[in-house]
Amino acid sequence: MSGIDLKSGRNGEAPVIRLNSGHDLPAVGLGTYALHGSTCTNAVVAAIKSGYRLIDTASFYGNERKVGEGVRKSGVPREEIFVQTKLYPNQYSHAAKAIDEALEKLDIGYIDMMLLHHPSSNDVTAYKAIEKAIRAGKIRTAGISCYYIRETDAFLPNVSIKPVLIQNEIHPFYQDSPVVDHIQNKGIVVQGWYPLGGRGYTGAMLNNTVLYGIAAAHGKSPAQVILRWNLQRGVAIIPGSSNPAHIKENISIFDFELSQEEMDRISSLDKHEKHDWY
Repeated sequence: MSGIDLKSGRNGEAPVIRLNSGHDLPAVGLGTYALHGSTCTNAVVAAIKSGYRLIDTASFYGNERKVGEGVRKSGVPREEIFVQTKLYPNQYSHAAKAIDEALEKLDIGYIDMMLLHHPSSNDVTAYKAIEKAIRAGKIRTAGISCYYIRETDAFLPNVSIKPVLIQNEIHPFYQDSPVVDHIQNKGIVVQGWYPLGGRGYTGAMLNNTVLYGIAAAHGKSPAQVILRWNLQRGVAIIPGSSNPAHIKENISIFDFELSQEEMDRISSLDKHEKHDWY
């Protein structure tokens, strides 16, 4: 189900997932949603120096230039880093131009994955522009975000290249298990944004007594337990942080394993409540 060989990971070096395109995606990456200016660039550099090889950004974040700068400053060869960005719905009607704008802002030669940020009118048209850019060598792979069962099933028959990944909100308080299973059963990787709950739930989750107790048993933090729980469900993760210590902590999750009993206890925390509307 998962496609993640967790035994191949070690702290500071995430395992990779083989995508349906044949490319490899690191199972842990840095999310940059809230990062801007030099803070963003420095976080990207810190992440890469801590062993990250996946960086997530988006046009909507307004930080593609700073992400690209961080990738270039890292000292790690470009081909070793997987960069994913997204088109926002207001770009779908002129997606080809928006793709070129993203390439110019990132300034890293090519984009490893371009996603659609949300379902919207013209999403199929925009995705076809991504397919064309893949054939032109500008982009390596294509994905979509915030697509659930109905949206995914309506979308897939209209495109030529199957998405390699669907990025959705997933965390212990919103586990969305039927959707995760549905997507994975189609040979598409699920990647969780807000894996630590986002602005709405992070504090409550990190202070949850169940998570705190499991963390204490392993000598880990609640955040590390949450991230490990995601991976053991086969869900890739892109936690965001600008704190170098937290960045390092978030990729130091390969020297312990949650038991099935612990996984079940975390599963019982599901509130079926999304933080964001989409």
